[in-house]
Amino acid sequence: MDRRSFLTKAGVAGVGAASAATLAAPAIAQSMPKINWRLTSSFPKSLDTIYGGAEVLSKRLSEATDGNFTLQVFAAGEIVGGLQAADAVSDGVVEAAHTVGYYYFGKDPTWALPAAVPFSLSARGTNAWHYHGGGIDLYNEFLADKNLFALPGGNTGTQMGGWFRKEINTVEDLKGLKFRVGGFAGKVMERLGVVPQQIAGGDIYPSLEKGTIDGAEWVGPYDDEKLGFFKVAPYYYYPGWWEGGPTVHFMFGKKAYEELPKSYQSLLRSLCQGVDADMLQKYDYKNPTAIKSLVAQGTQLRPFTPEVLDACFKAANEVYAEMSANNPAFKKIWESIKAFRSENYTWAQIAEYNYDTFMMMKQNSGEL
Repeated sequence: MDRRSFLTKAGVAGVGAASAATLAAPAIAQSMPKINWRLTSSFPKSLDTIYGGAEVLSKRLSEATDGNFTLQVFAAGEIVGGLQAADAVSDGVVEAAHTVGYYYFGKDPTWALPAAVPFSLSARGTNAWHYHGGGIDLYNEFLADKNLFALPGGNTGTQMGGWFRKEINTVEDLKGLKFRVGGFAGKVMERLGVVPQQIAGGDIYPSLEKGTIDGAEWVGPYDDEKLGFFKVAPYYYYPGWWEGGPTVHFMFGKKAYEELPKSYQSLLRSLCQGVDADMLQKYDYKNPTAIKSLVAQGTQLRPFTPEVLDACFKAANEVYAEMSANNPAFKKIWESIKAFRSENYTWAQIAEYNYDTFMMMKQNSGEL
């Protein structure tokens, strides 16, 4: 090719590239429109794990869209109270919430099932059910007439059983106990004489400090240490049998979500799944250090006795049977979870359980 021919063709190519660039700009603008949403959280800013999940979503969403899709995050109480977050979305006050379904147990116990209910699934089992067992679709079928579309947006792993002013050794010790606990677990514990109290996270410490309540559960070592519960209730029980693998959800206005471009819908799904995984990973990393710190500060670790756990398990099954008999939506989701729960624990005890148990024995003998 001679020099003149090369320059001519290069010039034509350059014009073509410029034209492509000119055409590409409006196409990109159309596929990435400016969207500005507000999100209300059920959690205080002091909890960088659970509140931070919404901030992670906001940051990644803005980065992925060159700032075209923004999500402004508000802590509990800045727009509405922590226990009204889903209502604010349903009513169109905001476009999104970061909350937990069992906070709305009083409306219908079905709300709680995809979040956490007593003696259900572990975090891994819950996520398996959500993403591959139809859990996400079942929840959104239930939420559709409430103008909500929900995606998993975090998991804490198995939680602790809470902080108590006195030791809990028998079922008798539960009678008359004023205990801060989420709706579904409260319904079960009522049968054993507990007086459940539903209190938002930011209000738990002052309630314990003033003696308004006798005990409280929140999440686990990392968050609980930040909130200072060990200063006012010395006994820290485990496990939190009502939250074996609790899911925090992002709840979006159904109409607002459906009006998004398909690319934005897909992006939200992917980013929410990333936040879901990230939160669990963060808790798994932070809790080991926190539990040692709490014990060093005088916290008294106590396991719930087999007597207490067996009584709670029996009471939970009674509640499930009653609710399933009177609530078709509840029964449909609970039957799905229950069917997978049996399969999940069959597998979990073969490989994971035996590997973890062996490694724990080595850790306890000082060999790790």
